Amino acid sequence: MSMIRDLRAAVRPSSRVSLRKESGPYDATRDPATTTAVVDCAVYRDGLRLVTEGPLGPQEAMRLVRRDGGFVWIGLHEPTEDEFAGIAREFGLHPLAVEDAVQAHQRPKLERYDDSLFTVFKTIHYLDHDRLSSTSEVVETGEVMCFTGRDFFITVRHGGQGSLRALRHRLQDDPELLAKGPSAVLHAIADHVVDGYIAVADAVQDDIDEVETEVFSPGRKGSPRGTDAGRIYQLKREVLEFKRAVSPLLRPMQLLSERPMRLIDPDIQKYFRDVADHLARVQEQVIGFDELLNSILQANLAQASVAQNEDMRKITSWAAIIAVPTMVCGVYGMNFDHMPELRWKYGYPLVLGITVAICLGIHRTLKRNGWL
Repeated sequence: MSMIRDLRAAVRPSSRVSLRKESGPYDATRDPATTTAVVDCAVYRDGLRLVTEGPLGPQEAMRLVRRDGGFVWIGLHEPTEDEFAGIAREFGLHPLAVEDAVQAHQRPKLERYDDSLFTVFKTIHYLDHDRLSSTSEVVETGEVMCFTGRDFFITVRHGGQGSLRALRHRLQDDPELLAKGPSAVLHAIADHVVDGYIAVADAVQDDIDEVETEVFSPGRKGSPRGTDAGRIYQLKREVLEFKRAVSPLLRPMQLLSERPMRLIDPDIQKYFRDVADHLARVQEQVIGFDELLNSILQANLAQASVAQNEDMRKITSWAAIIAVPTMVCGVYGMNFDHMPELRWKYGYPLVLGITVAICLGIHRTLKRNGWL
């Protein structure tokens, strides 16, 4: 790959440029210690990354594209409004799309503004945990906003997860695909995000299986009350967050795969069908997760209700047994001079015997009926 780039540099001297220092928030020659929202900026021609003598700024990159062709790919991470203003002016981005890209917290969507497409993806990252608890975070979300133009592609990423560096390197290793232009990058990001959904869905499935096994396993009588319900509810909340990322994206992927668009290469559009198919499968899984967790939660609550009913039956049974000696003792505790068998020699053992016999009879009857 480096040999090919060197040959291209020898044939096209204009491919190697000397950067001039420019003012503004996207000065490519700024102090390396200074933080910047621009993660990477590169020009691609015929699927190959243009080699330059130094870091390439967005304005300089766009001048190279307008002069010699190709397209520029700019990656940003959580830019502020002031930081993004320069790029928005340079590429003529629509103010509404710019506002959404800066503020983040958007639903997955696909919008067309003049000569550019604005796409929002929700990235999902599975958080490893030793044991699922009522406070465990299962998934972490981020966002990737993509501006697709005729000769530019801009990604704005929010959140600590979902880095696109490895994806960029993989695309650079496939010049034939990258030569298709910005639409190839859009497809690669969509495919990357949906592949992440598949991996997270498999991991969430393991958590649901674990909870389901514990809820329906025998011998749960010694488990703390309410523990499973809290875990199930927390897992359901995480699945709902997953669902909010997957479901709204299905329609944009169907549009990209079915409706002809001027900015999407026809050869690349075929690949969006595969992405839409994978996304539909993940959506079905997530909907199934939600319904299954509802059933597990209802079953767990039903088990808790049954356990409480059993406790109440036991308490009621013992109260009925204790009521017999309580009544007898209450009767003979009254201060009357003339009571049956009060002065009889065998009256005391007789009353005790009858009381015990009645209690044993009630106990046997209740136990035979399953109350004890």
